[in-house]
Amino acid sequence: MKRIKPSEVLKPALILFAICLIVTALLAGTNLLTQDAIAAQEQQKQDESCRVALPEAETFSTMEGVEGTSAAYEGQNAAGDTVGWVFVTESKGYGGTMRVMTGINSEEKVTGVVILSHDETPGLGANAEKDSFRNQYQQNVPQDGFQVVKSEPSDGEIQAMTGATISSNAVTDAVNTALDCYRTLQSKGGAQ
Repeated sequence: MKRIKPSEVLKPALILFAICLIVTALLAGTNLLTQDAIAAQEQQKQDESCRVALPEAETFSTMEGVEGTSAAYEGQNAAGDTVGWVFVTESKGYGGTMRVMTGINSEEKVTGVVILSHDETPGLGANAEKDSFRNQYQQNVPQDGFQVVKSEPSDGEIQAMTGATISSNAVTDAVNTALDCYRTLQSKGGAQ
């Protein structure tokens, strides 16, 4: 039986350690070099989504402490007047958590809905991203929130996507949470 010398084990282990150390340093360096660009791209994507949700706003300022949201923004026009609010809310869909951005203007109308993230089934629940579904929400804020129906919708109703009622309900729940946040904000004098 051949005896293994410590140097035969130590040398490859040290080489492997050095390779891992170099690769880790390169990854950390790359992360440092790109983190500002990534943050700028994320901010640009956030701004673009806000503009889709509340198109009449020119600029958005972050609102802190709006309960029920993961983020909230106040939209202002070019003159600096508040024209509406944008709320980012979440709900449980068929495939997992859905993050939805909802814009509400000062005339109490939903101006836009953006699906920020989801894990829904492609071809079914993922159809929530389509304009034909999202545009249904662009109407006056209903007193009791939006309701999902399978037939032709009327005011305050959203027609469910075929084969994706759970996803339809998830988006509607997220939009209704945004409406609740808007009403709470309004009752405190912040949304007038």
